[in-house]
Amino acid sequence: MTLDARSVALHLGLLAVLVVLGFLLPTYHQGNLARILVLATYAIGYNVLFGYTGLLSLGHAMFFAAGMYGAGLAMHLGGWPVLPALLLGLISAAALSAVVAMLALRTIGVAFMIVTLMFAQAVYLTALYLGEWTGGDEGFVIAQATRQIAGYALTEPLTRYFAALSIFAVALLITARMMQMPFGRVLIGVRENEERTQMLGYDVFRHKLLAVIISGTIAGAAGATYAILFGYVGATFASVQYSIFPLLWVLLGGMGTTIGPLIGVAFMFYLIDYASGVTNAYMLIAGATLVLLTLFARAGIVGEIRNRWVPWLP
Repeated sequence: MTLDARSVALHLGLLAVLVVLGFLLPTYHQGNLARILVLATYAIGYNVLFGYTGLLSLGHAMFFAAGMYGAGLAMHLGGWPVLPALLLGLISAAALSAVVAMLALRTIGVAFMIVTLMFAQAVYLTALYLGEWTGGDEGFVIAQATRQIAGYALTEPLTRYFAALSIFAVALLITARMMQMPFGRVLIGVRENEERTQMLGYDVFRHKLLAVIISGTIAGAAGATYAILFGYVGATFASVQYSIFPLLWVLLGGMGTTIGPLIGVAFMFYLIDYASGVTNAYMLIAGATLVLLTLFARAGIVGEIRNRWVPWLP
């Protein structure tokens, strides 16, 4: 079996397992996994920029929030149906990521991190300042009656689960395919040695620009989906901690791997969920576990598996 065939089998097999789990899991875990799939979509978007292109952003929450507010406000204030609202969320995130990319990519290294963080803080403060419409820190709830698609209520657990799985599947397959194309290989070249890639004749700036836009749009799709499926929009999702979360998820799962973001999100989600049921100091347990993983599995969970036992893992 060729490398590409193995990759296709892995991704389709993973999606098949997730489909089966949707019917087998109890409602509690079904809801948890739906949330994990949406957040994993966010992490996939972050992985495009950080894991594959090598650009460390500290402001990705602004793209997540742009998608969330684009879709959420359209439904909350405008009464838009789900699909047009989702499309508006995607457009909002894509437009913001294009503007940020044009400005932030004038810098490199630490300066790029600082610029993305500054933009994210500006978006967060704007959401607070426009609290009359955005609800500020308290946010707002999207009416259940508007959260329907083709007659199916997205408040129903199974429908919500498969809607989350759909957006995750699209992001996963697009990313996996993109990394097998020349464009994706150039992104990896930029990550490994930007100067050499430029000397080979590739337009490095254009590739990085597109990477930021693709990454931001996927993050925005996750934000819009989160608002639609879980019915809540708030400025908290634009705060700096939601820019740090995808970085942790990607590092845990394995940067530059296609399924690493899902593994990272699921691991961290259930680690905190389990630890919180054992002790009030659950964040201490979660933090210690993350430190140990960082020290002894530097490539992340999937990255270590690839390095040690399964070298063909994408």
